[in-house]
Parts: sequence; C-alpha cells; structure tokens
Amino acid sequence: MDVSATLTNSHLRQPDWYRSATRWTQLTLAEDDPVKYDANEWIDIFKRTQSNATCLSAGGYVAYYPSKVPFHYVSKFIGDSDPFGTLVAGARSLNMHVMARVDPHAIHQDAADAHPEWIAVDRDGNKRRHWAFPEVWVTCAYGDYNHKFMPQVIREIVENYDIDAVFANRWQGHGVCYCYSCKTRFRAATGLDLPLTSSLDDPAWMGWTAWRRQVLSQLVVDWDDLVKSIRPNASFIPNMGGVSLTEFDLGLIEKHCPFLVVDDQGRRDTESIWMAGRNGKRMRATFRDRPAILITSIGPEEEHRWKDSVTTGPEIQAWITNGAAHGMLPWFTKFNGVVPDQRWVEPVADSFGLHARLEPVLADMVPTAEIALLDPATTLRHHGQDTRRQAEADDLGFYQALVEAKLPFELVSDQAMSPAMLDRFKVIILANAVCLSDAQCAMLTDYVGRGGSLVVANETATRDADNLPRNSLGLGNVLGANRVSPTRGPLKNTYVSFAGDHPVNAGFKGAERIIGGTRLMGVEAVSGATAPVLYVPDFPDLPMEEVYPRQAPQGAAVVVREHDSGGRTVFIPWNIGAIFQQVQALDHSQMMVNAVRWALGEQPEVEVTGLSVLDVAVRDNADGRAVLLFNLTNPMMMKGPIREFYPVGAQTVSIAIPPGRQFGQARLLVGGTTAAATVSQGRVSVTVPGIDLLEVIHLVWA
Repeated sequence: MDVSATLTNSHLRQPDWYRSATRWTQLTLAEDDPVKYDANEWIDIFKRTQSNATCLSAGGYVAYYPSKVPFHYVSKFIGDSDPFGTLVAGARSLNMHVMARVDPHAIHQDAADAHPEWIAVDRDGNKRRHWAFPEVWVTCAYGDYNHKFMPQVIREIVENYDIDAVFANRWQGHGVCYCYSCKTRFRAATGLDLPLTSSLDDPAWMGWTAWRRQVLSQLVVDWDDLVKSIRPNASFIPNMGGVSLTEFDLGLIEKHCPFLVVDDQGRRDTESIWMAGRNGKRMRATFRDRPAILITSIGPEEEHRWKDSVTTGPEIQAWITNGAAHGMLPWFTKFNGVVPDQRWVEPVADSFGLHARLEPVLADMVPTAEIALLDPATTLRHHGQDTRRQAEADDLGFYQALVEAKLPFELVSDQAMSPAMLDRFKVIILANAVCLSDAQCAMLTDYVGRGGSLVVANETATRDADNLPRNSLGLGNVLGANRVSPTRGPLKNTYVSFAGDHPVNAGFKGAERIIGGTRLMGVEAVSGATAPVLYVPDFPDLPMEEVYPRQAPQGAAVVVREHDSGGRTVFIPWNIGAIFQQVQALDHSQMMVNAVRWALGEQPEVEVTGLSVLDVAVRDNADGRAVLLFNLTNPMMMKGPIREFYPVGAQTVSIAIPPGRQFGQARLLVGGTTAAATVSQGRVSVTVPGIDLLEVIHLVWA
C-alpha cells in the first residue's frame, strides 16, 4: 500500500466523526511484527468483523513508524518500512476511522541515560525497573516525560498521518512516584510530603489522590489542545481504565473527551459476565449522552497475563454482547500482529455482526429504568488499587441481587448528581456511599420530599466528601434513624431477627432469624420510622457448646419509613451487600430486593418471569420501547471462561405502556420474528419462546 496516499488524501474530518465509529478493531503490535505480520490479513479482519474504526500501535515505548523525535525508540525490525502508515492507509481505504495508540509507561536505556528525571522512583529512592521486563525503565507519569517528551511524539504522529484521534495506554502512572520532581511539586501544592501508605486516614494520601487527579486531568487538556492545534476535529482520548471517572476532573473531561474508552477487557476471579455491562452504566451515570467504548481481549484476563492467547468463543461473545446490551460500543484488542490461533476471529465477527444488526433500531433509543444504584465516586476516588474493590463490595452485592431479580436498573454517579437526574428514577439505592457532602445529602433529602424513595445501607453518609467522619448520620433525618454506636467489626456468627410482617420480611417463612453482617452499626428508629428487623446480640461461635443467643433481639437492623410526599426510605445499617457478594446467601438477596420493591411501591414497569438468570435492560424513544434480555444462565456464570451457551426456555415479559401511547406491534429482533403479545390493563405481555445469549423485544407504538 502507498503510505503517501494517506498524506496527500488527508482531509479534516467532521467534528462528530466519532458518532459513526461504533465497532473497533485494536491491533497492538509486538516489536518484531514489522517482519512477521501480514497487513492484508488485518485488512481482511477489518472487513470480516464489520469494523468501522481501528486503533493502531504508533509510538511511545516503541515507534512503528520512522520517528525523528530524539530518544523515541523505533522498532529495530522496521527497516525502511512504515507498519503504522501502511495500516492507516488500509483502514482509510475502507472508509474507517483511525486512532493512533501511544504507550508512554516505559523507556529504553538510551533515554534513561540521557534523561534520568524521566524514570519513576520507589519509596526507597530506587529508580524503577520494569516489573515484567527489567531491561527497561518505568516512567514517571507526572513530570517532564509526559509533559515535554510525549508532546513531541504526539505532534509528529498527528502532523504526518491521517488520523482522527490519539489514544494513550498506561499513561496514568503506577502508584506514587517519589522522584525529585514529584516530591517538590507535591510539597509546593499541598505543603505535605508524599504518602508512605494508602490509608484513608493519612492526610498525605488524601492530598496525593487529589493532586494526582489534577495533574492527570491537566495532562488530558494539554495533549488534547496539542492534537486540536494540528487537526481541529481530532481529539486526545485517554484510556479510562476500569475505575469509572473517579481519577479525573469531570469538567475538563466533559470539555475535551467527546467519547470515553473503558479498558476492562474481561472478567477475573469470580466476576460475573454482567461486569461488562456495568461499565456502560457507570459511564452513563456521569456522562449520560456521551458514547462509551468497552475494550475486550480475545484472551483470558487473569493476573498471570497470558496476553498472546485465545479464550473460548462463547466467553468473548458474552463479554462483548453484555457490554453492548448496556450501551457500550464494542472494541476488541489483539496483542501481536501475527495470528497463529484463528479461533477468536469468528466469535468476534459474530458479536460485531449482531451489534451491526441491532444498531439501526437501538442506536437512537435511550436507556431508562425506574431504579438506580448510586455509583459512589466521591468515596471511591479516595481509594487506591489495593482497596478499591473492597470499597465496591456492597455495590456489587446489590447489583447481583437486582440482576437475579430481573429488575432493570441504571447507575447514577454522586459526582453528577442533580435534582433532574435523581427525578428520572423512582428509587435510588446507596449501598455504601460512605463519603457524601452536605450538599449531596441535602439533594437526596429533597428528592424524598418530592416523592422519591431511598434504599440506604452500611456506612452511607457517615463521612463527608473529604473523608472526615461525621458526628451523626448525614441522611439520618430523612431515614428516621439516629446512630447510637459506631460500626463494629469485623464480627463473626451474627444474626438478625424478624419483628412483624412488614413487606421487607416477606419470603422468610419458617425462619425467625437469618445471617447478619460482619460490620454492624448501632441505630435507633425515630421520626415515625419503624424497625421490622432487629439485631440478635452477639454470641460466641466457639466452643460449640457456647453457640447460643444470650439476649432477646434488640436494636434496629432495618429502619423503614413512609413519607408524606409518598416517598419511602429503607435503612439497613450493616454490610448486607458486601456479605451477599461474598457469601451469596439467598436470604440477603431476598431482603435487598424486598426493600427495593417496597420502596418502589408499585408493579415495576418491566417484569420478567421464567426459569432463568437474565440481565435486563430497557431503552425508549418516541416510537417504541426495547427490552433487552441477556442470558446469564450458565454453570460458568461466576467463573469463566464460558464453554458454551445454555439456552433458556420460554420467558414471559410484562411491559407497561407509557401514558399517551398505544400498542402497535412487538418483534423479536434477534430471532427476527413477530412476537406473540397480549394487551391488558395498560400492559403488554410478550412471550419469548427461548433465548440463547440475547433477545430483544421491540415494542412499536401505534
């Protein structure tokens, strides 16, 4: 292919070019690919997968074009070729959008010798060798390497190649850097020394997370401004990782990032497939209308990092399709341009093909739900990698319970909270939003005053936005609860007991008590609230002869309240979500779902019955409603890779007809058939005969 054609035919793209970039192929080249890979094979893969956009290795750690930037390492296999330029030209010949990938997280020895200030330093003062390839050095993300060197690389790429954007991988750094630059700049900004721990009680750690957020956000601005100074309609797009948007200044991201890329390539450990779709909800929770893309690996995503490998086809399809069901645009990544194992190509092509089939109907529909789970970004932004997953345990538990109940729901970020956003939902769940500002608490209280309902659990609002402890519950007034003793734990062998026949207690026939939590807060019900569930006072778990309760149940383990506005509140002052996420006790799922259904106060707009585990999503527009049914029913649901799909039988879906609308017809978009439907009392009942991986009911209003 003639690389010069890319340059001579270069033209400015439309400002909203990214709107038509809906299926992405990423090729991350290995250094020896210039003499091994087949560019035409990849052009064919672009076609087979119906990809309309691609992200291609350009530079940073290794340049795959003849770079002239000093100390920008060029692949020693490149010769007189230009692999990046060749692939750009091939993609453009197919009218694809192109994004150039750079990776600035490591440098070679010549650059390290010339610029030792570019190297990250550990807490003991040692320059950091790369943990996986000690021949090279890890860079400091917060200093001159990213602020002075990488702009030269970005400028060279954008000036010389017909691209729409620059995408950066591993650009955020790897924890605290203790180099001289970071020490002096951090002290100048905060008056503190760099933290030696990641404790949330350490002012230095709290200062560092805020400082890092500011530095990284400014880096996005600077690199994006540079790209736009050369190509006004192009952008710098940072890899957002899998941690939502807690690491960035949202105002700057909103201004500079027209779309978002989430690097959560597959599930690990005992994650469920629904983790793919959760990414879509998290991005939408902050930027509702901004396109978001989910990167999927064709290999397993375990800690041992078999990056140049292939997992099972059903696992690839399930991850891509669940993400797409919740609004994530699909993107697959292949590490190494050589394709010795072809087994991933067909599953990717099938998944991308399904997305292409559904896109004409779903693209202009808006995700909707009556229930929202709060994404506690204010809390999570204080955490590092080592504690973030623990901090999310309650949210993951509530998420799993709602999925098992087949209840459609969205996420809403406390960073983007507004009265209008809250009012889109009838119930807001705060699983463990520990850190909330006074303004956020007031906004939630006012929401209940307008008729909204809250389900609140664990230590929600016990600290302010800066992680400082409160003397009382931040939402205590609206919940009708006072804190009478601080949270205790971790505890063993705890129980809660039922007191009365409140709907929160439904479904436990035959049981006087069930498993309790491991972290318990002492509260009392006030202000017209009641306590339908009580704590069983602690008793030993050994010796076995001592395992019996000494006292009668006492102290509120659940507080419920009905408000004059019509809103309802439920407070569960212990870690029910986290325990369910760990133990998977059905009783906890039952209690959480009972609380949500009671708070909703009416029949859900979408109800699904049938023997299955389904992840349900709903989308609306003026012409109709789509209900997406993703089949999670699989023996490998909680541990991959999926070997094969296990189809489920008939499902009955009852869907409310919005006011002012009349039912016209129902179709099954995946099956390609008209659906059997009946109308009664303002609802449409649709029978879905079976589901392999996904089915979509599309109701069209008359």
